[in-house]
Amino acid sequence: MIAQKMLSFMERASWIRKMFEEGARLKEIHGADKVCDFSLGNPDLPPPTEFDKALVDEAQRTGPGVHSYMQNAGYMDVRSRVADQVERDHGLRPDPNHVIMTCGAAGGLNCIFKAILDPGDEVITPAPFFVEYGFYVDNHGGKLVPVKAKEDFSLDLDAIEAAIGPNTKAILINSPNNPTGCVYSKESLKALAEILEKKSSELGRVIYLVSDEPYRRLVFDGEEVPGLFDLYGPTIITTSFSKDLSIPGERIGYCAINPSFEGKDQLAGAMTLANRILGFVNAPALMQRVVSKVLGKVVDVGVYQRRRDLFSAILEEAGLQFELPKGAFYFFPKTPIEDDKEFAAILQEELILSVPGSGFGCPGHIRIAFCVEEEVIERSREGFKRAVEKALSKGGS
Repeated sequence: MIAQKMLSFMERASWIRKMFEEGARLKEIHGADKVCDFSLGNPDLPPPTEFDKALVDEAQRTGPGVHSYMQNAGYMDVRSRVADQVERDHGLRPDPNHVIMTCGAAGGLNCIFKAILDPGDEVITPAPFFVEYGFYVDNHGGKLVPVKAKEDFSLDLDAIEAAIGPNTKAILINSPNNPTGCVYSKESLKALAEILEKKSSELGRVIYLVSDEPYRRLVFDGEEVPGLFDLYGPTIITTSFSKDLSIPGERIGYCAINPSFEGKDQLAGAMTLANRILGFVNAPALMQRVVSKVLGKVVDVGVYQRRRDLFSAILEEAGLQFELPKGAFYFFPKTPIEDDKEFAAILQEELILSVPGSGFGCPGHIRIAFCVEEEVIERSREGFKRAVEKALSKGGS
């Protein structure tokens, strides 16, 4: 028998993967050209040409040591260049010794939580939130504490402050947000930092701010994602190149610690050790070298913005209520009936795949990923209309 905890996890495992697998089944039955699959945030744009060139150049390197182990935190020259990029994003340059190359942001979050959590510690996160957060926190003996965001998905600072207690070890934020596309304002982040300063003082210990940032460069309409290092000392950022370079299968990212945090040396040591003992050992050598040559590069975000605008018109025409995403590549509209799983099933009848908001800790919504070709989005237009009409005819409001 497998572990009872894993049996429980498997029963409530990622709705994203469940719907993705359902999409594969429907495509097998009806043909891929008939199914509109918006279930998985799997970027479909090609990587920037600079990435392709860097990949070819690095793949041609030969000789001793090219594929050897390095420090568990990664190549020092790569970490130094990453530190320069972090300064551009967050306003302060971390010491390269406080940068850890990781197997994506997921690997980064697990290294962070392994380093900071004791059994029973709590991590607060705004809801809706990325479905895997609860598993990552549980991996290291912690408990995820979701706090409902405001109606427009911005931070509910009063609710976050009320949720902070003696077991709170960290606040985990994700901006631009998956699944809502919300970008947290500088003002709200500054106010959050002030709350954390006050609560840390009251509790007599550090509360970390952990920022998960894989969508930082995917923003629309001139939106800017605020830097964090000038706001709050005990801040750790983690990100990946999966979305901005369209290379999710390469599993490469990094963590960086705020240089103004007094405990940065010990924290970096713990995170580096975690990188090793969690089984990552080190981030992939080839990808470290490649991404270090294309820092700050990004796919053509204008394509995602055009898709967002097209989808916005389709959802509005169907009568769905939603907040226009400012970043990432997701819509998170309200469902026309209370049961989001039932509405997702009705959409499936129209060969449209979405993910129920219940999986993101926010029932009454669905997540729609628009990292698909425009023809797929356009093909869904009539299906969304019929699904809403069918849902309302079944007694929705």
